[in-house]
Amino acid sequence: MFSHRVAALRPSPIREILGLVDRPGMVSFAGGLPATDTLPHPRVDLDPTTLQYGPSEGDPALRAVVSENLRGLGIDAPPERVLILSGSQQGIDLVAKLFVDPGTPVAVENPTYLAALQTFRFHGAAFTDLDWTDTPAAPLTYVVPTFANPTGRCATTAERDALARACTDGGVTLFEDDPYRELAYGPCDRTPIAARMRGGSWIYQGSFSKTFAPGLRLGFLAASDDLFPRLVMLKQAVDLHSSSLSQKIVLDAITAGTWPGRLTDLAAFYRRRRDTFDAALHRHFDGHATWSPPDGGLFFWLRLDRPVDTRTLLPEAITRNVAFMPGEEFYAGEPRLGTLRLNFSHADADATERGLRTLADLLTEQ
Repeated sequence: MFSHRVAALRPSPIREILGLVDRPGMVSFAGGLPATDTLPHPRVDLDPTTLQYGPSEGDPALRAVVSENLRGLGIDAPPERVLILSGSQQGIDLVAKLFVDPGTPVAVENPTYLAALQTFRFHGAAFTDLDWTDTPAAPLTYVVPTFANPTGRCATTAERDALARACTDGGVTLFEDDPYRELAYGPCDRTPIAARMRGGSWIYQGSFSKTFAPGLRLGFLAASDDLFPRLVMLKQAVDLHSSSLSQKIVLDAITAGTWPGRLTDLAAFYRRRRDTFDAALHRHFDGHATWSPPDGGLFFWLRLDRPVDTRTLLPEAITRNVAFMPGEEFYAGEPRLGTLRLNFSHADADATERGLRTLADLLTEQ
């Protein structure tokens, strides 16, 4: 009755957990939710054409602004090779449709972004571990090099240079996912890997969800000449084009003179939340886990001192009004037990203190 792909389809654990965020008293460290205080209050002067169908590639004015920014980063991304997405998750789906048949190898970091693993698995990918110093043993490499989800790690200059060379020389397509690069709190080489490639096949994507408003569901990608036309055709088959209204709201925001200041203020706001979270971790998790404060992004990655499968702790944590993401979900293969991802951007200081104390108490009981 259903396609063979659907047989292994499972609900997203993070989406199920996010359904609990609005429960009274719930403290959520689960999803990568921006702080509600940082969300904008846009006022849109609507022209009726904004509510009309638009080009599949996206609004030309928005594509031009995105192109200008990407070229400023060193990426070969003229406006005609910029595609506006209905969220960066759509970009992952389009790339999977373009490259992945059952059994197709895909090289990934381990651990890596859960939703990317789910999408590639749905299309039948066979995962291989990414070695930053060697040519990936796969036709497609997916990487989040800047403040990675879930670990918060930032790839070094040497690693970025090496992967760019390996993909170019080895005929491997690079798929670089970069939604957190503007949320930097410490020194890190954030120059995209795609900017280091001279020739070869590549896709670079970003998002407005972390810097502006996730509910607008708007992202973007740029790609090399050989890939871009096919990605556009795939998008045409999915949703014709991304929301014209969302594109108008984002365009007005990023072309306003206040946008650079917003990015600066946003990074400062999240740096304070990171530091508050780190201090609370030391109060409650010293003796339970080790971690490194991330230089950017939205997550702490904890390694517990004991190999506990944190998936077994989640149901009890939820009954105590705390949600988190078990780290085991982020592994392409056999998971490392005793890991968890904690989001620090959404909860305020009081909620952070209460939630981490509850988690620590639960670990002590276990």
